[in-house]
Amino acid sequence: MMRAWMLPAGCDGFDKLFLKDDVPDPTPGYGEVVVAPRAWSINYRDFAVASGQYFGGVLKADAVPLSDGAGEVVALGEGVTGLAVGDRVQSSFFPHWVEGPARMGPALGDGTGAGMLAERVVLPASGVVPMARTLDFAQAACLPCAGVTAWNALCEGGRPVQAGDTVLVLGSGGVSTIAMAIARASGARVIATSSSDDKLARLRELGASETVNYREIPDWGAHVKQAFGGADKVVEVGGTGTLGQSFAALGFSGEVALIGVLSHGEPPSPHALMMVGGTLRGIFVGSAAMARKLNAAIDANGIKPAIGRRFAFEDAPAAYAHAWSSDSFGKTVIELR
Repeated sequence: MMRAWMLPAGCDGFDKLFLKDDVPDPTPGYGEVVVAPRAWSINYRDFAVASGQYFGGVLKADAVPLSDGAGEVVALGEGVTGLAVGDRVQSSFFPHWVEGPARMGPALGDGTGAGMLAERVVLPASGVVPMARTLDFAQAACLPCAGVTAWNALCEGGRPVQAGDTVLVLGSGGVSTIAMAIARASGARVIATSSSDDKLARLRELGASETVNYREIPDWGAHVKQAFGGADKVVEVGGTGTLGQSFAALGFSGEVALIGVLSHGEPPSPHALMMVGGTLRGIFVGSAAMARKLNAAIDANGIKPAIGRRFAFEDAPAAYAHAWSSDSFGKTVIELR
């Protein structure tokens, strides 16, 4: 038997999370592996799942949450090649999207696919990626959703980030802090926003060249354009509520990578894109191939995800509460200690 954290059917909030300690150990079927996670991380998307506001709606049955985990392969099903017991791996958000154009399908941790917050998880072999050699389990657990999203936003599509670019990141969450590290490793200048001077100071410590307090400067998009010459890439984690500001921040031929749904409002006119020849590209995490490229870049450049706080497996509800609070910074991690 093993332990697994669960969200109940009909769940309307993360306060309903409960620990089940008599779950049968999983066995792999054909083409599957069993992973023993050692660490997990929480994303904004996990709160939408818990509140019943994710794309699939309210959970139809009890489900193990979280898409992001890292651990060791402990069992292989028939037909699995390229993996061995003892391999250090991380989960892949879309376990059937290996490479090429988007092939999303079921995603981990939302009730349609396996969830990671358990002591053992069975996944298709395509749903795991070898960890970066230079990271520990906690650091690798930060990457399946936030890290691959940041990589896709900056390094895929028609305009990959390059040395000399200016990258604008919004806030101090997991996607933004990992995007900052990727941009810096690429030789780009980073501008970061937050409403907290303390968090802005921490972002400067992580490598932000310029920071903007958006409470003090409500028209922060125009400010980025006027004060810093505009952004070549904007990692837009806010959504329609901040999209107009991101348009205003773009320099010529810049790109807004649309990721988030953190803020809501009327969608802005796209005419602002016309004025600078800019583009808007939708991002929904990415493929296993993108994760492999990200991990190679991490090993080559010494990138370390920013972990704000770590919690024990038994304290998962406290980890959720912290990640939801205004005190969170970077990634909140759960560890098996």
